[in-house]
Amino acid sequence: MQHPVSAPSGVTAPTYADRIGFAQLTRRAFEGGDLHPLRERLLARIEEGTAEAGEGLDLSLIAQLLGEKEAGLVIQTEVLSFHQLFRTPCAAPKPRLRVLALAADIDMGGNTPIDFLLEDSDIELLTLYVVKGIGLPDTLPEHDVAIVIASDSEECREALALIEKAAPHWPKPLLNRPDLIGNLDRDKLYRLLTGVPGLDIPVTAPTTRAQLSELSQGRIVCEEITGELRFPMIVRPRGTHAGVGLAKLDDAGALAAYLAERQEQDFFVARFVDYASPDGLYRKYRLAMVDGEPYACHMAIADRWDIWYLNAFMAFSEEKRAEEAVFMLNFDHAFAARHKIALNEMSRRVGLDYFIVDCAENQNRELLVFEADNTAVVHNMDPPAVFPYKPPQMRKIFAAFTAMLSRHAQAREESAA
Repeated sequence: MQHPVSAPSGVTAPTYADRIGFAQLTRRAFEGGDLHPLRERLLARIEEGTAEAGEGLDLSLIAQLLGEKEAGLVIQTEVLSFHQLFRTPCAAPKPRLRVLALAADIDMGGNTPIDFLLEDSDIELLTLYVVKGIGLPDTLPEHDVAIVIASDSEECREALALIEKAAPHWPKPLLNRPDLIGNLDRDKLYRLLTGVPGLDIPVTAPTTRAQLSELSQGRIVCEEITGELRFPMIVRPRGTHAGVGLAKLDDAGALAAYLAERQEQDFFVARFVDYASPDGLYRKYRLAMVDGEPYACHMAIADRWDIWYLNAFMAFSEEKRAEEAVFMLNFDHAFAARHKIALNEMSRRVGLDYFIVDCAENQNRELLVFEADNTAVVHNMDPPAVFPYKPPQMRKIFAAFTAMLSRHAQAREESAA
């Protein structure tokens, strides 16, 4: 059965194309597999005119995984111009549930990597790309529950707007509603979470190169950009992620030097919070919020404030891994219990069914929130020989995610009955 949506777009009766998908291809690359032979086979099929749409989308992802982002996006946009619905088959011969993921035409990091969350499950994944100029089809494919996986980035705004327009008439439960995803913007999240007991989130203010230049020359003071701003401050170019352009600036001279090395015109600034633990090390946590409940994804430990899991080199330190293992083992009655009020209220205010939080504890042991988004990768790719404590924890998160999908699907069935 196919489900009508409210605003016909001229596209009818969508049919899916099979693809390998994000999780499998990313795992191959992560584990050191050579993607070049597969790329050559797919290119040959395209040249022969025998390639299917799903193979084209896989080729786009392979190009991005090999560092050829622009070429990959060109391929993706071309494929999506004539086909928008793709299937990633599930592990079971017959799926128990079918989830429809609503995606945007953006690079591989711009949509929730939901494939990882459904790996080895009996849930079939259909991904519908909501493309500029094409929009949603007249009829939606059969599904039990839908979830918006497009991010809060500028490139996804049109897709989110199209989904939001159709949302009131959606025939099945629609999770991560598009009107709430915008709450995750850096300059909106702090407003949303201001006043939550036990939670610290610095004001993240948008600013321009002109303003920062004036600040570096002493023509204005920090407070003229935002009231709580002072040196040392954190600055990053607007629209960047994964630490691109992120810097801690101690004074006006450092700001002038930073601007001399950057070409961007728009930035975010925030006060720097020294969250070093008593032993001088920094500890940064990634949590998955699933159906209102927090789950530990990882803990990074390093002697630098600008931590990502990769630059913490956890794989090379048995001591760090032992601490991370204890963090995960004791999470529910330690970290999560300590920050229960803050986590519950944050989840309530954000309102999304699934999102990721990068956080720490400040020196008052409050929950220090750096950012939240719905597209961070939560995976089970780390080698069990090195991280034996991770697979059980990842499976716990995946089980919670699939249980959430099932609960919403069942609730709709019961209300309809």
